[in-house]
Amino acid sequence: MYEMKPEYYTGIDFIDQEHARLFEIANEAYELLINEFIPDKYDYILHLVQELKDYTKYHFKHEEEYMESIGYKRILSQKVAHTDFIEKLDAIDTDSIDENQKDVLLDLIDFLAVWLVEHIYRKDKLIAEE
Repeated sequence: MYEMKPEYYTGIDFIDQEHARLFEIANEAYELLINEFIPDKYDYILHLVQELKDYTKYHFKHEEEYMESIGYKRILSQKVAHTDFIEKLDAIDTDSIDENQKDVLLDLIDFLAVWLVEHIYRKDKLIAEE
């Protein structure tokens, strides 16, 4: 369902590779949602959310270091967007996941779809233009 399409490439190899991994994680969330052979997805959701937190922190650190190294003028707005993303993930109430597994996955997938498309296409592609 999710794939790193040509229009999402920035032309900065390490950023594009890390973005591709984010698309893979989003796809894993979708695959988990539609998997009927796993009735209780609680542990899988927790793992997915933690992997997403860890990987985005790793990715945002790399991206921000790169932006600093090239004197990127829009770095502050990028940092704010990155912080908002992490805060959204931190706000997921892990206690309520068990009773609302499908809703949590749907919310996560929706959030990732909007973020990946909007942020990468509208913000990250500008980094390569500096």
